[in-house]
Amino acid sequence: MAVNKLALIRYKTIDDCLRNRYKKWTLEDLIEKVSDTLYELEGITSGVSKRTIQADIQLMRSDKLGYKAPIVVKDKRFYVYEDPNFSITKAPINNADVDKMKEIVGVLKEFNAFNYFDEMSDMIARLENNLHKSTHKNGNYIQLENNNRVKGTEYIPALYQSILKKIALLIEYKSFKAQKSQNTIYYPYLLKEYRNRWFLIVRAKKTNMLMNLALDRIIEFQELPNEPFLPYDGVDFDRYYNDLIGVTKNATDRAQKVILEFDAATTPYIITKPLHHSQQLVAQKEVTSVFRIDVVLNYELEREILGFGECVKVLGPRILAQKIRRRIKHAAAKYELDDAQAAKGKQSQLAL
Repeated sequence: MAVNKLALIRYKTIDDCLRNRYKKWTLEDLIEKVSDTLYELEGITSGVSKRTIQADIQLMRSDKLGYKAPIVVKDKRFYVYEDPNFSITKAPINNADVDKMKEIVGVLKEFNAFNYFDEMSDMIARLENNLHKSTHKNGNYIQLENNNRVKGTEYIPALYQSILKKIALLIEYKSFKAQKSQNTIYYPYLLKEYRNRWFLIVRAKKTNMLMNLALDRIIEFQELPNEPFLPYDGVDFDRYYNDLIGVTKNATDRAQKVILEFDAATTPYIITKPLHHSQQLVAQKEVTSVFRIDVVLNYELEREILGFGECVKVLGPRILAQKIRRRIKHAAAKYELDDAQAAKGKQSQLAL
């Protein structure tokens, strides 16, 4: 069954509504939300009829598009997904969809010939490989870094739309350190990825500081169209994150000159895959090479350095060198404790 663009917008909007467990959705609510979305995205002012939405719900419930959406009516009035984790975006795509996506990928590949679209190469390769896998049982020619168990990525489309439309959000969030979740009003500004983990850059209603919310720690969220949106008026985000490894940064943080000495065996890897775009080769000796990067000192930088183990030494700044030395010392102490316990056990056996 061929599905036109307007129908897809309606299905996706209904899906977004039913995934929002904060609100009870009547048929009238769904009609209003779909009408608003069609106006925002397509400029359609005539709205949508009750019969159309009822037909959409029946189609989503069926197997005609492969959705089999578990839409039920509670209290004879409110539409919900019986399975709170269900979404039509998780449903397998049909052959017609695959053909249409192949056409789109073909167009993207043509655009990729222009310098402006250089950054699309990786995305196009991912799309093309996934489409090939969907139609060829034995076909997987690109093995990409991915973690299917990472939570929160399903929120990306809805959050992206909230950013575009400048709509405040009520987000239920539970950090790793918190014992229970909290509901807070945020103004969303940016979606940012770091090592297969996604973050929403926001400002809370009661603060004036930028914050990072990990998408995998978001429990639920809903749009607040009646809440006045406070736009971000700071430095352009490309500049704001230009001196950063990772996502952790305060507005007052400034880049520092970080000097790292790598052994000869690791040097080629650092040259071919720089730690940061500011990286410079300061000195190349017989057994070591010294590099400089200009970045903010944060947790992600420390983890990057620690990942090289004994192959790297921090020469500056001193505060960073001290932190790395302290963390290595604490790590070594864990193994020293194991060695001490093993030696004690061996002595006990000899005594017997």
